[in-house]
Amino acid sequence: MKGKKYQAAAALVDSAKTYSPTEAIDLAIKTATAKFDETVELHVKLGVDGQQADQQVRGTVVLPAGTGKNVRVLVIAKGDNADIATNAGADYVGAEETVAKIAGGWLDFDVCITTPDTFGILGRVAKILGPKGLMPTPKSGTVTTDVAKAVKEFKAGKVEYRLDKSNIIHCPIGKVSFGPEKLMENYQTLMDAIVRAKPAASKGTYLKSVTLSATMGPGIKVQAN
Repeated sequence: MKGKKYQAAAALVDSAKTYSPTEAIDLAIKTATAKFDETVELHVKLGVDGQQADQQVRGTVVLPAGTGKNVRVLVIAKGDNADIATNAGADYVGAEETVAKIAGGWLDFDVCITTPDTFGILGRVAKILGPKGLMPTPKSGTVTTDVAKAVKEFKAGKVEYRLDKSNIIHCPIGKVSFGPEKLMENYQTLMDAIVRAKPAASKGTYLKSVTLSATMGPGIKVQAN
């Protein structure tokens, strides 16, 4: 049974209606009733089969207004790259000793970046990082020779979008406190990126459904086009 606050918020949303992005963002703000600054999340169901290698949808995009979240960045690097990562503002920098900590259950970071020459040492923790979406990949910009750029972009609001097992992308577009204009800017930037990432092998309707919600609020259906 949902609480009274949730029920009051849900009453503001017509579950049979599909709203314009502007209306949906306004509603997401109105239905955020928690005492903390809720995150507005975008959920996009795609008409692809993510089990097929040629229908994977994954990438990164820098949200113009940021995410409103303090992103904790770990860099696995050695030598000069380790120093560069530290100077660029990485929260944690290390190599084998850090990988050993991860193997022991340490996961107090949001993004893991590495360089091509140190990528191999992450092999022993791939089964830990992979399911949590933390394993670095070249496609997500987290395996890179330009460590400083990667650290600064993720700190500034770069987010990764990727399919889950149900072929749905879940991604934050900012905090309720951002207000409608900044949220709309982030929403449009992310949606444009997802549309551009459409695989050539995708047939039929690509954007099956689009939903917005605040962390504790009800889902709001959004016009897909």
